[in-house]
Amino acid sequence: MNWKIEGLKRLDGIIGKLACSLARASISPRRDITSRGRKILVIRPGGIGDAALLYPALRGLREGFRDAEINVLAEKRNAGILKGCPYINGVFLYDLRPPSELLNVLRTSYDMVIDTEQWHRLTAVASYLTKAPIRVGFRTNERAELFTHPVSYRHDEYEVYSFLNLVSAITGEKYDFDESKPFIPLDPNLVSIICSSVLEFRKKWSAIVGVFTGATVPERRWGVGNFAGVSKELSKEGIGTVIVGGNGEFEDVSEFEGIVGRENVLNFVGKTSLMETAAVLSQVDLFITGDTGLMHVAYGVGTPTVSLFGAGIQKKWAPIGKNHIAINKNLLCSPCTRFGYTPKCPYDVKCLNDIAVGEVKESALRLLAQSRK
Repeated sequence: MNWKIEGLKRLDGIIGKLACSLARASISPRRDITSRGRKILVIRPGGIGDAALLYPALRGLREGFRDAEINVLAEKRNAGILKGCPYINGVFLYDLRPPSELLNVLRTSYDMVIDTEQWHRLTAVASYLTKAPIRVGFRTNERAELFTHPVSYRHDEYEVYSFLNLVSAITGEKYDFDESKPFIPLDPNLVSIICSSVLEFRKKWSAIVGVFTGATVPERRWGVGNFAGVSKELSKEGIGTVIVGGNGEFEDVSEFEGIVGRENVLNFVGKTSLMETAAVLSQVDLFITGDTGLMHVAYGVGTPTVSLFGAGIQKKWAPIGKNHIAINKNLLCSPCTRFGYTPKCPYDVKCLNDIAVGEVKESALRLLAQSRK
């Protein structure tokens, strides 16, 4: 895990409770809405996946407050997927150095703050420090005391619905989620520009699948050799592979191409932004990945997925609907992740290593055949 991410989690664990108490003792939020036009701040720390799954809630928020200025306080690693969101006015980063954007946010007179963080307390403290008269967030620990509208949180509820519940707490509306429709809008011009090479690659194959070999958490990595094994088997069925990822997957590419054959792979690793990667994923017939942020992005742009689950909570995070298959061995020790914390595995990640290449291949072929009917 990124040392900076781990450091923030540790800091929250050390001073989070104290910060909650000090904030309540020293600051009195405003009681009236003072902005000429309603100003709303949404706080979204964390990874790419949480930000992708926030889109339906942001759409609901925009529909409820059409004339409002809606900004998101995010961080560097997830801001890319939010900067293309048509439901918001701007994205600010709290982890810039120096923290100029965070300080400006805290000084702004927001009328409403929605903290979408699930557990850590410092985001709740930040929402309180804005002095906004309306503050919404999950009641998962001491953070609940800093909100005017604390909302319950369940581990057996798909995360899209959890985020929608935050918006419902303000509007009083009950929001439906159509699992069969894309929920991340893409710029058609971006799709056209970035995907010309995908269309050319497609001419050689009966279908193309996207593959992402990485994962931020080691306990969620199936291994580049396994992913390459699936793609090699699929190539024998006339199915090509589009591989995506960031700079962290550079080392995987040469091994992957060595196994699958370079002529059978279209490589986008390290070559696209997050929104460009989303555009690429919208053009493949299927996406194969572990429990990763790009899994949620693929789901968001309407692409069927085969995902591999072990440490993560399938009910909370796996794409839902008939076009998605989550492979999960459901071992007694899994899922082991809670609120973003995954303990070091003492069993050599058996939950993923027990998943066979052939099992993933057959799931992929089944979904591809289903989409052709």
